[in-house]
This record gives sequence, C-alpha cells and structure tokens, in this order.
Amino acid sequence: MAGEKILIVEDEHAVARGLEYGLDKEGFAVLVAENGKKALDLAHTQNPHLILLDIRLPDISGFDICRQLRAEGGRMPILMLTARDEAIDKVLGLELGADDYVVKPYDLRELIARIRALLRRAYGELSQAAQGERILFGNIEIDLEKLSVSRAGKPIFLTPTEFRLLRYLAENSRRPVSRAALIEAVWGYASDVGSDRTVDVHIRHLREKLEDDPANPQWIATVRGVGYKFEG
Repeated sequence: MAGEKILIVEDEHAVARGLEYGLDKEGFAVLVAENGKKALDLAHTQNPHLILLDIRLPDISGFDICRQLRAEGGRMPILMLTARDEAIDKVLGLELGADDYVVKPYDLRELIARIRALLRRAYGELSQAAQGERILFGNIEIDLEKLSVSRAGKPIFLTPTEFRLLRYLAENSRRPVSRAALIEAVWGYASDVGSDRTVDVHIRHLREKLEDDPANPQWIATVRGVGYKFEG
C-alpha cells in the first residue's frame, strides 16, 4: 500500500507537528486531532488505516476512545502513546483493544517501523487468502477471504490482531507455539508491552469470544513453559 491514512491523536502541539512532519515525509496521508471529540469525528468520517492514540487528552481519554471504536466494530490498528511507562496503563490499553504501546519519548524511526509492521499485518501479508478459503473447528468458522469469524452461524467481532493471532494458531494446529514466536508472526516486532503480557491478554480475549468455558478452554490450550497450542 501507499499513502495510508494515519490519524494522530495528540494534544501537545509540538509533538503532533513533529509526528505529522515525520509521517508526511514517509508518504503517509496524515490527519491530526488535538482532542478526543475531533478524534472520534475523524475516525468516523475519514476511515484511517491506523490510529496513533495518546492516552492523556483534555476531554476524552485515549482509553475511552479505544473502547468506543472497538465497541462500534472499528478494525483499524490502534497504537497507543503514553508519556508514562506504567504497567497498568499498558495492560488497560490492551484490554480495551489496542494493538500495542509505545512509550514517550520514542525514536521516530522505530515508531515508523512499528506503524509499517502493523499496516503490513493488518492489510498485507497476513490478510491474503485464497478465494473461499476457510478453517472450521467445532461450530466456529474462520473465513480467510472475508477476514471474519462466526460461531454457530453468528458473527464474532475480532480486532485485527485477534484475528491474525487466531489464524496463526489455527494454521499451526496441534503444534506448541511460544509467545516469542507469536509476537514475531502476529505483531512483527518486539513489543514494548512485553511478549508474555501482550500475548496473554489477546489469548484471553479470544477464549472469551470462542470458548464455551474460557476457564477450561477446548480450543486454545496453554502449554506450560512454552506458550499455546491450538487443538482444532
């Protein structure tokens, strides 16, 4: 892809301008929102490919924006930005549907590399599938062409990262996969959030959406000391 649309949500004017300049030089189409209300308006009307979302905003928190967009079915990657390296913020962002975190101050080159990796995963290599290709297990169907999942014929909303994680596990059925391997395959880089925490939160979300009893999963098993294994 070229000219992907990136929405920057940042209330610090100097930071936003620096990001806008750097992303524009890389060929991205850049939108900027200095508060939560404008961010939601632009997300609804401009359909950005990716959102850089600061947590601390003057009106609506980045957490609430992320929660609302995911509740509405928004599938674009969300990369949260925070000035504080606090574990609770990172975990909460993941719980609400963020794909990953970057802590300020960050290196612009690294940030751009992360943006490209998220875009590539969401719209490129892991999104390609042969026409009509599906994976079936139990009453669950993964449609690799439409990038959708259904359970007993009813659609299940997954974020882009959840979908890619489920697809990777299903395509490696019955083979234990380490958290590090999942980070590399699904995220495409070493996450600032920490491999264990990042993967574990997303796995729990998948279990809650797919399993009859998430506490005793039938499909996504934990392999102690390794990671996870898909039993489909």
